[in-house]
Amino acid sequence: MSRRAIGFHFTFLAVCMGVFLYQANVQSSPAETQAKEQVVRISASMFEFKPGEITLRKDMPVVFELVSEDRRHGFALPDFHLRKDVLPGAVERLRFVPGKIGTFTFICDVFCGEHHEEMSGTIRVIE
Repeated sequence: MSRRAIGFHFTFLAVCMGVFLYQANVQSSPAETQAKEQVVRISASMFEFKPGEITLRKDMPVVFELVSEDRRHGFALPDFHLRKDVLPGAVERLRFVPGKIGTFTFICDVFCGEHHEEMSGTIRVIE
């Protein structure tokens, strides 16, 4: 085989390996990102959130999946400046990274009935 043919084969092999490694990296990135996020499903109904108490780790990305079982609600976590409408029949996703340790209250900020002001929960962020 000539040097030119060997060079062509080597270049072709290098390009194929590069494409393979790039595709493997691109395909694995979403899975790695999802594995690093904590997903917490929060259900809202008159007049409570379930779960009512949530523990998170500081600086660990979290995704809240917010669902309503009955009517329009709101989800507000004022200490982290987070807010989202929660509508029946939809899953609202809210991503954030808790950057401080402590105990924080989340509330429904959309009037949902007579005991609306009692609709709250607690997030505890630990080290």
